Amino acid sequence: MPGNRWALRYCGNMLSLTIKEVSLALREGKISPLELCRKCLKRIKKTQHLNAYITVTEELALKQAEEAESRLLQGVYQGILDGIPFAVKDNFCTENIRTTCASRMLKDFLPPYNATVVQKLLDQGAVLVGKTNMDEFAMGSGSTDGVFGPVRNPWSYAAPYREQSGGAEDDSEWVITGGSSGGSGAAVTSLTSFLALGSDTGGSTRNPGALCGAVALKPTYGLLSRHGLIPLVNSMDVPGIVTRSTSDAAIVLEVLQGRDLKDSTTVQSPTSHAGFSEDFDVRNLCVGIPKEYHAPGLSQETLAQWSRLADLLEGAGARVREVSLPHTQHSIVCYHVLCCAEVASNMARFDGLEYGHRSTEDSSTDAMYAASRHEGFNAVVRGRILSGNFFLLQQNYERYFLKAQQVRRLIAEDFEHAFSAGVDVLLTPTTLSDAASYSHFIQADNRTRSTQEDVFTQPANLAGLPAVSVPTALSSRGLPIGLQLIGPAFQDGMLLSVAHWIEQRVGFPSISNYEVPNK
Repeated sequence: MPGNRWALRYCGNMLSLTIKEVSLALREGKISPLELCRKCLKRIKKTQHLNAYITVTEELALKQAEEAESRLLQGVYQGILDGIPFAVKDNFCTENIRTTCASRMLKDFLPPYNATVVQKLLDQGAVLVGKTNMDEFAMGSGSTDGVFGPVRNPWSYAAPYREQSGGAEDDSEWVITGGSSGGSGAAVTSLTSFLALGSDTGGSTRNPGALCGAVALKPTYGLLSRHGLIPLVNSMDVPGIVTRSTSDAAIVLEVLQGRDLKDSTTVQSPTSHAGFSEDFDVRNLCVGIPKEYHAPGLSQETLAQWSRLADLLEGAGARVREVSLPHTQHSIVCYHVLCCAEVASNMARFDGLEYGHRSTEDSSTDAMYAASRHEGFNAVVRGRILSGNFFLLQQNYERYFLKAQQVRRLIAEDFEHAFSAGVDVLLTPTTLSDAASYSHFIQADNRTRSTQEDVFTQPANLAGLPAVSVPTALSSRGLPIGLQLIGPAFQDGMLLSVAHWIEQRVGFPSISNYEVPNK
């Protein structure tokens, strides 16, 4: 019987299904929500060595799965995500669930409400399996600087990398996930959740997507609510979406987008699915290749994949031409100034008085305040606060902060000129290379690493544009290489349609083809 064949397929490969496939199987009774939840929780335990999760919400997840099962048995369908396990980066507020930002400052913080994007997933019946690891307060590009320790890339333990490096045998050469949403990237890639929320301020979702071999979408600024996302840089923060396919990303985007009265920067969502199409015709597409993105340090393998994708699009009838974004060379410095300035403002609320870590120093209020911040924040956060306060000093305000705002406008105008000249999407690398080994990555300081790793991703945040990273191939080291598409504002669906076209033709292998063993 066909039903039996489906059952055999799902029992053998259940966790690697797309959201659409597993949702259909749940509705048809071929998969139990409880069984699916238990398999994800079991997988989380099996892959604990990845350190992808800070908090696993096992009891809550099983309760939500039971509720989903009861609904489905009664023929009540809450939404396409009903019964689907998901994970959330630990800088999104979750009601009565510890939300730490991977910092000692918030190690015991229990928010009284859910972030809007989290609530929208729960309203669909999705099952929360846990909160994912990250760089402290999202300040980093490797997920190595949080108080709960670094996140390990699942591909460190997959056959292609093991065969090339022998790293899994002595466990010394595991590679990073990228950051700061590395836990979300690892959670999706290691098959412990079908989707994960990240945050993207300068590339913090796309960077792990590229290094972990996942699809990572940074939506247009204002399309998704930031309410309940503990802020890093208010003018650039965007909730990000990590999935294993572009169609899954489109499904999640449709659920999450839209105006939120609790976030005045949100806008009304575009038409259904934001224009996403699985049958997109690239023959009418004009693809721009920014010449300034041939940056120092770009690996030959990433460059080769960039050229291959451009040739693939051109061969299918798309017009591919070089474009110039002349102010890109200044974007990383501009981003650093604006980021630190807003960090200094946002971190001021953590004073040890109302909530967060409080020092035992009690000689005076000022002493307690200073000690609480020194103990609660790591050196990276303290350094950015100091830099931001310097940039905002009265004598420095015009020279640094205002100048950076002016450069930001020029960067945004570069993108506007390219799109107004007929370019539909820009094709760029996401990162300079595949994932670095942890031992190599930590040799440089956080600022240097972030400057290198964010060079291709942060311009889209400065301009508020949608961008998506798509895995394209495995490197000679057996690690994922991702490329990035950047589109005009609110053309997120078109961007995902192009990404889907690419995805269908590059044949990127799923990690489910390889075993991710216990440590």
